[in-house]
Formats: sequence, structure tokens, C-alpha cells
Amino acid sequence: MFTGLIEEIGVLRRVQRRGEAMVLTLSASKVLEDVKLGDSISVNGVCLTVVAFDGSTFSVDVMPQTFRHSNLRELKPGSPVNLERAMMAGGRFGGHIVQGHVDGIGIVANRSADANAVVFEVKPEEESLLRHVVPQGSVTLDGISLTVASVDREAGSLTVSIIPHTLRETALQYKSVGDTINIECDIIGKYVDHLLSRRGLTQPEGRASQARGGLTEELLREYGF
Repeated sequence: MFTGLIEEIGVLRRVQRRGEAMVLTLSASKVLEDVKLGDSISVNGVCLTVVAFDGSTFSVDVMPQTFRHSNLRELKPGSPVNLERAMMAGGRFGGHIVQGHVDGIGIVANRSADANAVVFEVKPEEESLLRHVVPQGSVTLDGISLTVASVDREAGSLTVSIIPHTLRETALQYKSVGDTINIECDIIGKYVDHLLSRRGLTQPEGRASQARGGLTEELLREYGF
């Protein structure tokens, strides 16, 4: 589990690829301070396992499932990446619950200035992801915990507003219109939606089904809320 607070920007040094399987070797410093074989490190929001390391680099395996559903397949030697170690139980929880399980890929549709902030508009390749994105809720983009500024369902996009510190300390600073970005929706919304869907209480558009009673206090109590 991660918090979405990026610890450093790493650099991809080497890609070993066999079909849709890859081994990535990345240079880093901070995330290597206490690294051990088998540790989890988030790379652009994807939870990966350390399979080798030395004083300045670490290597991770990327399996076909991850290759197909994230933008890691687009990385080339020299690409900057966001890095975060798995959270410690006794540490501050500064972001939100991030699993490192990417839900889909988005495209940067627009990048614009708003006073001291930079606003990114992102269009998920699968528009259905937007059902789990809530204005002023949380979303993870390339591993960064961000607050959703707005959701435009007609345009099929969401926007986030980035403060100067976040832009400076993450690889988001290098993103331009047309670039891809990994999206992980808020886990709480996904689980609630899945639970209600199994009970037949939501329709594909996410509206409660009045025929089945909708979301009630009784239902919430039954499932421990």
C-alpha cells in the first residue's frame, strides 16, 4: 500500500524485453536507503517488486498484465518516473490509500496555467472509469495522490490542479498534451460500487435502482457501514 506522496524522481536506465514481459532497471537514491529484495516500490503508480539492486539502481519485473494495462510499456532509457516506497504502518498518512493497481490509462488532453497552479485535463481511454471519480475526491495519476478539481462526463475527462511543489517534485512536470498517464481510482468508491452492483442496486451509469430499493440505511448496516 502507498500514500501517493512521491519520494523522488527516478530515471529508467535499461529495459530488457521479451514480448510483453520486461525487466526495468532504474536509478534512484532515496528509495534505496533501506531496500531489500522483495520490497514493493511504486513506479509511476504501479506496485512492482524489487528483484535486484545495488548502490544506485534497482530492477523490477513487469508481467504481461501490467504491460497491457499501464504506460510502463512506453518507457525508454532516460525516461523520468515517480517513485514511492510502500508506506510504513507508523508513518504519517499524507495522501490517500493507493494500492498501486492501475485501473486504466489516460491521455493528457490539456495543460493550462491558473495563477500559481497548472491544471491538467485527463481523458481516460475507458470512459467508464469516470464513474469512480468524484469532484473534490481523490485520484492517483502516475502514482501521485491528487484532488479531483472537476469531472466533465460529456467530454469524458477529469481535471486536477497542481501546485508548484508537486509539479517540481514529480515527473508530472515533463507531461505534455498527448502523453499517457496511469490512473488509479479511489479504492473506497470502487469497493462500494462493486458491492452495490452485486446486489443489483446500481445500473451501468451508476444510478441507484429504485426498483430494488436503492441505497438504504438497512443495507449499509448489513455490510458493516
